[in-house]
Amino acid sequence: MAAAAIRSKCSTVGERSSNPTNTHLNSTTTSFKKPLFGFRYNTDRIWGKLSLQGGGRINRVAVVERGKVKRWGLVRCTAEGIERGMLGGRGQESNFVMPERLKVVALMACVMCLCNADRVVMSVAVVPLAAKHGWNTSFLGIVQSSFLWGYILSSVIGGALVDKYGGKRVIAWGVFLWSLATFVTPWAANHSTMSLLAARAFFGLAEGVAMPSMNIILSRWFPCNERATAVGLSMGGFHLGNVVGLVLTPIVMSSIGLTGPFILFSSLGLLWLTMWTLRITNDPQESRSISNSELRLIQEGKSNATPLKKGEFPPLRLLLSKMPTWAIIFANMTNNWGYFVLLSWMPVYFKTVFNVNLKQAAWFSAVPWGTMAFSGYVAGAASDYLIKAGYSLTFVRKVMQSIGFIGPGLALLCLNYAKSPAVASVFITVALSLSSFSQAGFLLNMQDIAPKYAGFLHGISNSAGTLAAIISTIGTGYFVQWLGSFQAFLTVTAGLYFVTAIFWNLFATGERVF
Repeated sequence: MAAAAIRSKCSTVGERSSNPTNTHLNSTTTSFKKPLFGFRYNTDRIWGKLSLQGGGRINRVAVVERGKVKRWGLVRCTAEGIERGMLGGRGQESNFVMPERLKVVALMACVMCLCNADRVVMSVAVVPLAAKHGWNTSFLGIVQSSFLWGYILSSVIGGALVDKYGGKRVIAWGVFLWSLATFVTPWAANHSTMSLLAARAFFGLAEGVAMPSMNIILSRWFPCNERATAVGLSMGGFHLGNVVGLVLTPIVMSSIGLTGPFILFSSLGLLWLTMWTLRITNDPQESRSISNSELRLIQEGKSNATPLKKGEFPPLRLLLSKMPTWAIIFANMTNNWGYFVLLSWMPVYFKTVFNVNLKQAAWFSAVPWGTMAFSGYVAGAASDYLIKAGYSLTFVRKVMQSIGFIGPGLALLCLNYAKSPAVASVFITVALSLSSFSQAGFLLNMQDIAPKYAGFLHGISNSAGTLAAIISTIGTGYFVQWLGSFQAFLTVTAGLYFVTAIFWNLFATGERVF
């Protein structure tokens, strides 16, 4: 090997051998200034390249003295950098190198946190807005639901755009537009109620692209055995957005005024957009800062899916003709049904069942969201561990989704027998924490069965899930008013979890279908 090719430090980690056959070797002569093993001879070093999975190079070296091979060893070269895992490795001159894919998932977690925090701002600000403009309770429900009007429409369109143009560009436009809608919301409310509803619907329309974009970007930047952890980290940011919005909004409103939180969160969106545009590429192959070893690791561990051609549309009829697609759709609907029931009605549940004031009820309801962020990461790490251990994708997806449905179903049944708000909060925490295992189930399964149409499939299932969320949120109120208690509706929701878990295990698969 030429001297120019040996620029990095190499450390011998090998063993003795006397058989240099069947190795492709080049030789150079190196003269040592100091004795080697007590001798002062010119030493021929013979190098042969061996591959190292996950990056870097390991070279085999033979030390020849007086025409005889004295020792064989393995020499590790770090010129290209070695990335052994998501958290980094040793790069050139043994310096720590942060993998590019870790930067991607960090920015993705931040934008998912911002995505959910922007939703929560209105949930808090609607109280002083109602007092200022004289809105009644029924109109408050319309204002809160106006976000979903746009959201249910953009999921399918956004998913198709992500498949065609990639996640980077689509989510960048989404963040810009929803930050703009967040900024103008208080002024729209002062102008007219129709302006406010239009701003909120536009806000939901822009946010509908977030989930499909996240799914596609992470599938391109992470090998299969790391993707669940990446999704767990990103969704952890999403769940923490509830906490961030609930904590910061009252503080900023008391310091700056009603418009303060809207200005703050829209500014954070534009700041994130600047970093995202400058530092992240749509595909790791387009990145100028990624090392060759990390790029090989990603390429070798992911499914290859060519983007849609110009003028090509996702085959809706074909997608809906297969049962694994319906398994994902029903799983998304059930997941959103239970999620929004707990999100929207738990403060009222604590007030109605245990006569807890609304301020205390908000604290009891907020505790589970922090634990849900952590449990989502645990689910992802456990899923990746099982895949690395050799279990099939089908087995792993079914196990994760079964935990994500059977666990919350049992917790909701137990909630019917809670005798104190503290015990009820524990069961709700268990329900939400275990439901986050769905992130390593149906949410990842879209990329498994249809990598080329994953964004569009995500949009279809997300629209169905949003419809289920609207029905469950409205239906809970009518159900409780009709029967006079939450117990029956919680039992219905638990039964829905169990039925969908059975359907999932019968028809879901981790194999590629489309």
